[in-house]
Amino acid sequence: MRSPRPILASLAATLLLVACNAQPPARTADGPSAPQEAITRVGDVSIRASAVQTSSLGADVASQYAISRSPGTVLLLVAVRKGADGEETALPARVTATAIDLRGQRQDIVMRELRVGDLLDYVGTVETSLPDTLRFELTIVREGGASSSMQFSREFFPL
Repeated sequence: MRSPRPILASLAATLLLVACNAQPPARTADGPSAPQEAITRVGDVSIRASAVQTSSLGADVASQYAISRSPGTVLLLVAVRKGADGEETALPARVTATAIDLRGQRQDIVMRELRVGDLLDYVGTVETSLPDTLRFELTIVREGGASSSMQFSREFFPL
């Protein structure tokens, strides 16, 4: 059996690249660019969320985490961190998420923990018909009961 470390590293690198993209989404001749990250801060706690079509993930990464690779499957990634940029530590939390499409149909997104080294993130997937705009509504409850909410929208196009 292969070690999961290369696959974990590949997933972490892919998700980090997606999560760090600070440019707004733009449709190009080849399809949409990676979506921007949504960020909310409460004191020294930051919550970062990004959404990407799973067809942009590598096959090994998608297989390892049982994520279907499809232009119509969107991966939601949420990171909860405490501390200054570059010195952040991951915080445990309970994340609930809903996606609402342009027709007003709501889908609850089952979120699960994803641990890579010392990092702890939360991931879930949602299905959509393309093209579409999804509005994500998140509630994040940190250990100790502090609660935060965030909303953001992203456009998705056929690739």
